[in-house]
Amino acid sequence: MSAPAGTLHVVATPIGHLGDLSPRALEVLRTVDLVCAEDTRHTRQLLAHFGVEQALQALHQHNEDTQAANLVERLRAGESMALVSDAGTPLVSDPGFRLIRAAREAGIRVSPVPGACAAIAALSVAGLASDRFAFEGFLPAKAGARRDRLVRLAGEPRTLVFYESAHRIVECLDDMAAVFGRERPAVLARELTKLFETVLDGPLGTLLERVEADADQRKGEFVLVVQGAGEDGEAQVAEGRRVYALLAPHLPPSTAAKLAAELSGAPRKALYGG
Repeated sequence: MSAPAGTLHVVATPIGHLGDLSPRALEVLRTVDLVCAEDTRHTRQLLAHFGVEQALQALHQHNEDTQAANLVERLRAGESMALVSDAGTPLVSDPGFRLIRAAREAGIRVSPVPGACAAIAALSVAGLASDRFAFEGFLPAKAGARRDRLVRLAGEPRTLVFYESAHRIVECLDDMAAVFGRERPAVLARELTKLFETVLDGPLGTLLERVEADADQRKGEFVLVVQGAGEDGEAQVAEGRRVYALLAPHLPPSTAAKLAAELSGAPRKALYGG
């Protein structure tokens, strides 16, 4: 008789403050046969802090396809494993879904061990509507693709949550202010749960100015929470801007604004000043 299959535990780790690792997560990390980690060097330091010596296997975007089948076979043979990312909840803008999918397709039990998540942590302190929200992760690195993505989101009524890096935070805020409007309320959460944590709130234009003026606010890891477009006039303006951005490369600005206003119901002057 074959041994019962093992369990794949999806374990959330701290996003900064090590005290946020739950007792259950620590127990799982101590007792599994293998920890699959995005960066084994980073995870080894985390485990060492808690006095845990554990076998580690690198699992990242470059090797996940080739490693998943082998790991599933080990799970079938009775080994139990933990999947962790560098910080926070695995699979939230991190690799791992291919392993999870392969394990589930093989009938392996996949069990969540919940904990820290930067997106949820930022949303919890933002003071913006949280009953409905859309997590967008990292925007495209290239300016044109980033603008295109934001244009498509301009009319989204739900609160929007983004991740961003230090070397693109100014450009990201600049594009958001241009596409969503400088007066759109937003919150910029930086270095959550870490020593230099800051949470700034205000219109996008104001946040952009504060970040440009203070070099410290351009360091670290960022979560941007942006108020949705709303269901009425603001949504019309957002949709008008989206349509205008699509038409502007092909038509004179005044003509593009006129057509965008007719299609969206937004005031033409909100789209184009001419």
